[in-house]
Amino acid sequence: MEPGVRDAIWAAVNREPFAQALQMKLVELADGYSAVEMTFDPAQMNNIYARAHGGALFALIDEAFETAGQTDGTVAVALNVNVTYVSSPVAGVRLRAEARQVSRTKKTAGYAIKVTDEKGQLIATCQALAYRTGKPIPFL
Repeated sequence: MEPGVRDAIWAAVNREPFAQALQMKLVELADGYSAVEMTFDPAQMNNIYARAHGGALFALIDEAFETAGQTDGTVAVALNVNVTYVSSPVAGVRLRAEARQVSRTKKTAGYAIKVTDEKGQLIATCQALAYRTGKPIPFL
């Protein structure tokens, strides 16, 4: 990955309103790979059953997917995202979503994404497919 692309993605996440609202942090970035973390706050992220809201977990997955998909310096957008929720995190735990590119063609790229807690317990898994537009990322 070109250093300018790396810096641009990192800066974009740091100023992204949604990432800031959930206090998500980009912690690793490499070609076709991203790791994003956030602390699970039940006061803000629980559902009506007092368990982690799927949307909160999906947001973390999507942030890792989004950043891993841009590492070639071009815009990639989601075509399909399939999430399996395995367990609910405990209050205050640090969650980590890791997205890894597993396939790539001229127009698409596939990603395997997992969410784990601090102890390595699996919280969710995901298979995602991105459409690669070929357009340069606009924030470069």
